Amino acid sequence: QSYRDLPKLLYQIQVKFRDEPRPKGGLMRVREFSMKDLYSFDIDEAGLDQSYQEMLRAYQNIYDRCGLPTLLVEADSGAIGGKDSHEFMVIAQSGEEEVVYCDSCKYAANVEKAESAKEKIKAEKPLPIEEVATPGVTTIEDLAAFLEVPQSYTMKTLFYIADGELVFVVIRGDLEVNEVKLKNVLHCYELRLANEDEVTEKGIVAGSASPVGVRGVKVVADDSVTPGMNFVAGGNKPDTHIKNINYDRDFQADMVVDIALVRAGEGCPHCEGKLSVAHGIEVGHIFKLGTFFSETLDAFFIDEKGVSRPIVMGCYGIGLGRLLAATIEQNHDDKGVIWPRPIAPYQIYLCPLYREDTKVAEIAEKLYDELEAAGLEVLFDDRMESPGVKFND
Repeated sequence: QSYRDLPKLLYQIQVKFRDEPRPKGGLMRVREFSMKDLYSFDIDEAGLDQSYQEMLRAYQNIYDRCGLPTLLVEADSGAIGGKDSHEFMVIAQSGEEEVVYCDSCKYAANVEKAESAKEKIKAEKPLPIEEVATPGVTTIEDLAAFLEVPQSYTMKTLFYIADGELVFVVIRGDLEVNEVKLKNVLHCYELRLANEDEVTEKGIVAGSASPVGVRGVKVVADDSVTPGMNFVAGGNKPDTHIKNINYDRDFQADMVVDIALVRAGEGCPHCEGKLSVAHGIEVGHIFKLGTFFSETLDAFFIDEKGVSRPIVMGCYGIGLGRLLAATIEQNHDDKGVIWPRPIAPYQIYLCPLYREDTKVAEIAEKLYDELEAAGLEVLFDDRMESPGVKFND
């Protein structure tokens, strides 16, 4: 109720259910899973920044103690939203996420969020627009080969439906659209590729379109098309393309933003290094929620001046099953799991042999009690099996 009650951290470890769109085997993306959730509650953004950094360090300590080398990556906040968002990733071949990282500096991001320093196109003088016949040419690869130009000198056009509205997307021909970035800049709930009928309804020739002369449709351009010169794009009629298209002179966009999918080998946005792409397992995710939920749910407090203000929130989660799956990925041999000591289910294996001998049984029981009393977790193999079976297991 009062600023005196804050900051506060509340957590739970609980079973969750989620209708996963892509369930996998083992402990990855299962529909029922154990989750550690924590929320921070602060009076202002400065307090949230402090809570966020404290939890970030706490999580790093947890992973270190679990014997997990994690990479802290910038992440997309997804449906939860939020200002800042980071994931903790364990690099693993079996991971279902793609991680982009720089070997030269600490930059790392998941593929949905990652940025790169795009290859610069050689500066040229703008040339006059020119139509050219391109019979049967409908792909960027065919166009580049037909006109004998690099794909980076072409413009790719795609059409999306964003919350029911047709959006014309333009990007350099050698790049791909990152649909998560596009969805975020459009602030839409639903995004999908438009079908041919939806494109034709707007008077646009699907498969041979360019942004030149387009009217009545929102145009979103990747920032790769603004510094380049003399691009080739569709001619807005079949079997025709236009050469020497230049941004600003020949077309404008409603938005010019980074919507490109980052690839390995591209330049790091923070240093002179090159980016690498690897698979990873997400073992934790933290968000700055701000005041979105507190305003929605009327979670207000009275500040020191007697003014009612929304609580500033953060959200921090660790999937416990994922933690185990990632640990196993990093610590195993052909015989099975090699648990790091801090999270091993037991530290000692106690194996009495020939338990028919009363003295062996008594000493084993006594030793078991002493070890447990000393705070050690013991697996007591009291099965009536032969030494060979026990040793093999």
